[in-house]
Order: sequence, then C-alpha cells, then structure tokens
Amino acid sequence: MILVLSDTHGRDDPRLAGRTAEALAAADLVCHCGDFCTTAVLDAFESAAADAGASFAAVYGNNDPPAVRDRLADTRVVDHDGVRLALAHGHEHTDTSLALFGRQSNADLVCVGHSHSPGFDRLGTVPVLNPGSHAEPRFDRAAHAELRPSAKVLDGRLVSPGGEVFERFELDL
Repeated sequence: MILVLSDTHGRDDPRLAGRTAEALAAADLVCHCGDFCTTAVLDAFESAAADAGASFAAVYGNNDPPAVRDRLADTRVVDHDGVRLALAHGHEHTDTSLALFGRQSNADLVCVGHSHSPGFDRLGTVPVLNPGSHAEPRFDRAAHAELRPSAKVLDGRLVSPGGEVFERFELDL
C-alpha cells in the first residue's frame, strides 16, 4: 500500500493518529507532499517509515524552513510497484504546470498538497490527487490517501483519521 500525506504543520512530531497511524505502519511507501514545518517532523516521518519497513519520498512545501528545503527537492518522481507518482507541494504550480509536470514525468498520478483540501480530479487527461492534511485540515476534513496498486489498476481512496473512506477512485495502469 502507498500512503500519501501532506501539510502536517507540526513542531515536534508527525501528528499521526487513528487510521492515519495504522496506514503508515502498513505502508510499503510513504509519500509526503510538503509542509512538515520543522526538521524534527521530517525526521519523525523518516523514522516512522523506516520502522514500518517502508520507503519514504517527500518534497518541501512553502512553510518548510531552509533546513528542510536543503534535504528535499521541490518536485520528485517515485516509481513503486508498477506505479509512477509525481510529487509536488503545489504552491508554485498552476493547473497547467501541474498537468505538464505529470505528462513530462510520464506519471500515473500527480500528488500535490498545499490547499489542505482532499480530493481527486483530472487536469485534462492527467489525474491529480490532493490527500488533504491529516493534522491541520483548516476548513476541510482531515484526510490522507491510501493507494493500492495491482497489475492493471491503481485503487485509491481518501480516508479520515477516524477511518471513514469518503472518496474512492480507480486508475488504469
């Protein structure tokens, strides 16, 4: 399973609870789309992923300090289990530039944060996922995304920390 998170906005820890913590413990790959806000939170995510035996991939966000930006790129492409994900925070991207990033990366799915608004959409033919924020939802619901790849399909769902699945999507691979 691939776990996609964003916008933690923490000070000391990854602010994981409920189904979000369970999903991280079960994940094979943990992707974070930025706004950790401190190196301590980035370190905690890296450690939690390692403890779970998961790979970890991340990009920085607009609220990340220089110490986090020095360790992460603004965009990243990750291949895992037959799926190619293009990660960005999104604060410097328009819909057009996100679609171009996805096409140029030959990505199956673009994952982007910044807005704290969970949802799945398409920019033309490019599928885009925003996992929302599991810890700082602002005016939206708290969420993360769980992706389950198979030989031909990527099954995705948006899930609250309480375990409620509130949106499902499927992509042909």
